[in-house]
Amino acid sequence: MTIYLLAAFLLVLFSGYILGQSKARSIARTQGRLHSLPSYYGGYVAIWCGVPLVLLLLLWWVGEPVVLKSLVLDSFGERIQEMPPERLGMLYAEVRNTASGISGFQSSDPEVLEAAKAYQHYAQGSQWIQVAVFALVALGGLAFGWKRIRREFRARQSVERAFNIFLVLSSLIAVLTTVGIVCSLVFESIRFFELVPVHEFLFGLKWYPQIAIREDQAASAGAFGAIPVFGGTLLISFVALCVAGPIGLFSAIYFAEYADHRVRAVVKPALEILAGIPTVVYGFFAALTVAPLVREFGINLGFETSAQSALAAGLVMGVMIIPFVSSLSDDVINAVPQTLRDGSLAMGATQSETIKQVVLPAALPGIVGAFLLAISRAIGETMIVVMAAGLTAKLTLNPLENVTTVTVQMVVSLIGDQEFDDPKTLSAFALGLMLFCVTLMLNVIAVQVVKRYREKYD
Repeated sequence: MTIYLLAAFLLVLFSGYILGQSKARSIARTQGRLHSLPSYYGGYVAIWCGVPLVLLLLLWWVGEPVVLKSLVLDSFGERIQEMPPERLGMLYAEVRNTASGISGFQSSDPEVLEAAKAYQHYAQGSQWIQVAVFALVALGGLAFGWKRIRREFRARQSVERAFNIFLVLSSLIAVLTTVGIVCSLVFESIRFFELVPVHEFLFGLKWYPQIAIREDQAASAGAFGAIPVFGGTLLISFVALCVAGPIGLFSAIYFAEYADHRVRAVVKPALEILAGIPTVVYGFFAALTVAPLVREFGINLGFETSAQSALAAGLVMGVMIIPFVSSLSDDVINAVPQTLRDGSLAMGATQSETIKQVVLPAALPGIVGAFLLAISRAIGETMIVVMAAGLTAKLTLNPLENVTTVTVQMVVSLIGDQEFDDPKTLSAFALGLMLFCVTLMLNVIAVQVVKRYREKYD
């Protein structure tokens, strides 16, 4: 049904646009020049067709499940009067599964079967009512917009005002989404800190979040010290940045300043293919190829090396984020005005001196941004760490040992048979909040660096 509604919605928009444009051209032929172009009149009619339909569909999709649930549960009569909300939800889910014919979820309860038939009846009636209301609203909007078209009507201002409102709403959605994410992290983190002291989480040196479900199980008390987790994250990210930073920056300098356009046209897209490889493929490569090589290399040098290590994960992660550093740095270097290069060369500087003394300082803010994006990508990576670095939280600076990261522990904390109110599950939100704060601090530092060097080249 959704596909048909989408097709009908697009058809209504197109029809409104064509009808509005046709009427505007007809008025222009008979009454003279219009205030706006005919396309604006068509867009005006299309807006009056589309906006009411979007509001109607949003209202319908929000309200329809509530109404259907109320009607279906009312058919059970007094049976549901004393049921808790959780049981009501399970009963309604059972009715829906039975009505949908899902294999393995068919109920033999006669009341549930009757409720399933009622649900099908109500759902089918709701679809027909939706189609009828959809058609009426579409025709009403079309008639209203078409009637407003006159020679002196300022269609361009109306259309631009509508698009300005749309852009403002889009910005608000983005901002509110960010606020919602932060609030969810904060509220759930507060619940976690009610169970685990803040100082233990921030300064604890042991991370063992396993909590027993029954009293007779082992490991009944967990440890939630986040320092080993963040230490492993920084260690792997540092190794990755040591690989991606120099290679990405030097390749960007080569592409922007030295490479022939034919070489650039072939090599640069080939390098950017690295960004399109799935991370699970990188994980397999790290676990099956790089990790054994790192272990053999460490043993040959006389070091004790784990089968999974931070070095293996960092090396592969560094290869993965090379395109982020290279592509963004290349774009920034190309954006440096050619006059700066010409002025430096005219003063007798060589090309390498010009790049080092003029181009790179001028492009430094953008290069810092590229490195920050690469660091964020490295901090947020999960699959490579799981497959190549392990799950053990260790506070170590030795890259030959197995470590874990924040994102991996967030995933581990949200799987398993623990309840949502369990400290292990809630620890994922606390880790997410701390990771958000760390990323925010990095961004603030980067902004300060950018401001400092921008003042020098303004």
